[in-house]
Amino acid sequence: MNDDLAALSARLDRTNELLQRMLAEVAKTPSTHAIFVDAGYLYAAAGRLVSGTEDRRTFDLDAEGLIEALIDKARTIFADSRLLRVYWYDGARRRIHTSEQQTIAELPDVKVRLGNLNANNQQKGVDSLIRSDLESLARHRAISDAALIGGDEDLVSAVEAAQGYGARVHLWGIEAPEGRNQAEPLLWEVDSQRTFDLDFFKPYVSRRASAVYEATATRPTRDDVRFVGAQIAAKWLAARGREALVELLPGHPYLPGSVDQDLLVEAEGLLQYSLRGQADLRRALRDGFWEHLQTQY
Repeated sequence: MNDDLAALSARLDRTNELLQRMLAEVAKTPSTHAIFVDAGYLYAAAGRLVSGTEDRRTFDLDAEGLIEALIDKARTIFADSRLLRVYWYDGARRRIHTSEQQTIAELPDVKVRLGNLNANNQQKGVDSLIRSDLESLARHRAISDAALIGGDEDLVSAVEAAQGYGARVHLWGIEAPEGRNQAEPLLWEVDSQRTFDLDFFKPYVSRRASAVYEATATRPTRDDVRFVGAQIAAKWLAARGREALVELLPGHPYLPGSVDQDLLVEAEGLLQYSLRGQADLRRALRDGFWEHLQTQY
């Protein structure tokens, strides 16, 4: 009898030891978050807020700059977590990428998922894509937190599916000039809510009639823009010092939203050319900025 008790006790000790090891491994595993963007909601709400219209044909959205700002915001909110990727959901006729969607798809850490666009330019199938991805990622423990940018009541089932597997879903919205642009049932279901205001979106949305540089200037080359990026980096480093550089480097290849916007505005002034919507030139600008800073570290 004593031998049986001793054997049982040994097995319990072994089981407890294995559980402790598993818990220790889980504790060491970093949390992971992803950002899910319903582009239809984003274009409509941001366009209405900044330019007074939901018609995509009347304004430009600097998707690359906005995505980087969202990534930077998520890095601040989920401080002890790493980004899995940004999921960008939009509609397209016959699910064929437009040139703008293709440019977004080429961005690092971004996955474009397309639903259909019907004859009335209405998205079809986007909500089901969001639910599928949210549920799958939560089920496989690929994410612990999901930042969802959208407003449709049909997204409630996607939120519930992800929460059922233990993920927390945080609803990010866009300030409405009046009333609300997100369904109340969606607001009730999520784990937290956050609204971004006019100041957040203003740098990334502009009416197409307001472009000021293209008519009077030729398009600069990538090398020209990269050189300007390096010039601005040298000026930035001289003004802020190496301590600021040390704080900036861990975020590579992303820049904090405020730094990125200052870089863009100063570069456009030096080049006398608008870089809004010019993804390749914006990338060259950041490359030049980073390359100079890294040589100084």
